[in-house]
Amino acid sequence: MTLAYLTTPLIGLVGTAVVGHMGDAALIGGLAAGAIILDIVFNTFNFLRSGTTGLVAQAFGRDHPKEEKAVLLRALAISLVIGGAFALLGPLVSMIGGSFMAAEERVLKAMDTYVRIRLLGAPFALANYSILGYVLGRGEGRLGLLLQAILNGSNVALAILFGLVLGWGVAGVAWGTVGGELIGLLVAIAILARRFGNSAWPSRSHIFEPASLLSMMALNRDIMIRSFVLLAAFALFTRQGAQLGTLTLATNSVLMNFFFVGGYFLDGLASAIEQLAGRAVGAGSERAFRKAISITFVWGYVLAGIATSIFLAFGTSLVAMMTTAEEVRSEAMSYVPWAAFTVMSGVLAWEMDGIFIGATWSRDMRNMMILSFVAYCIALFLLAPTYGNYGLWAALHVFLWTRGFSLLSRLPVRARNAFS
Repeated sequence: MTLAYLTTPLIGLVGTAVVGHMGDAALIGGLAAGAIILDIVFNTFNFLRSGTTGLVAQAFGRDHPKEEKAVLLRALAISLVIGGAFALLGPLVSMIGGSFMAAEERVLKAMDTYVRIRLLGAPFALANYSILGYVLGRGEGRLGLLLQAILNGSNVALAILFGLVLGWGVAGVAWGTVGGELIGLLVAIAILARRFGNSAWPSRSHIFEPASLLSMMALNRDIMIRSFVLLAAFALFTRQGAQLGTLTLATNSVLMNFFFVGGYFLDGLASAIEQLAGRAVGAGSERAFRKAISITFVWGYVLAGIATSIFLAFGTSLVAMMTTAEEVRSEAMSYVPWAAFTVMSGVLAWEMDGIFIGATWSRDMRNMMILSFVAYCIALFLLAPTYGNYGLWAALHVFLWTRGFSLLSRLPVRARNAFS
């Protein structure tokens, strides 16, 4: 799953590179602003992936295959309803996002184009979340890798074709993503339809059983709030960068790719512990739960150290690959270490997220995320006015540290209650 998730940030890297080679900082900033708005929309509903993973993993641990399918069908139904609504509300989402970003007119125009097109593919994107959650809950990493490689590979190829070869620019990058999501969904449906064949399906009453639906909605509500607050933090980071000028906005959008690549690098580890923790809780095995935690702690910091070292060693070259704008390249050099070390600052948060998602301890995730956001805002208020963009990056590190350690403080109590 690490390999699978590493294909995802290629979308952002290629999109930034396609637009960056046009040599216009406003277009880079518009793409970054649009991506943040869409991250808020899509990742707010990331519970369709993470919640499904936890519930399927626990059903797997209880050896209940019909419930696994029922969880998938519930998630797909929710994803299609929500996705259809956002496809219709694209202009409104873009208008609200533009008001929040408060950037210059050319940045907002590029952002509007990107957001409106991308939201047409919302039903496909959210349905893919649900299917990936089902696959990960069953621990099928190879299938997850295949689906992500097809989805993201199609996305990258189409973005290059539409954005660079055909010269559609920002619109081409957006249409490439929509096309990739549709291709990925069709392939996933074909694979699952063949696998399920004539096997037993849950009844409609089982799928829409009130108690199961209420449990899923409570879990999804908490994860949704947690995801919204997380993306709000990144949106605030982008907005504050925009207030420091278009050059700072473009610089930070390039450097945040280091953080996102590092994050997806560690998401494979988080997915593994989601599966292992969920199975252990479903089977009532404290020994398996503790073993999963100890293994992932060691490997988490090993992988984070590798990623940080790569970014420090090749950061200058990576920035040069993503943009031809000389002023952006020059400005970014001062902040490469700040971006590189976000992986080390965030590794504990990724590990804790995996444990709490798999165990479906969503209320703690919600509460600790809100606490971390408050700490982030305080750091931003104290540091940014004096230290400018350096203060902005320092506040981001405070946010990551608080996320990890606040969840770690809750782990002993939750584990004791779960296995008592």
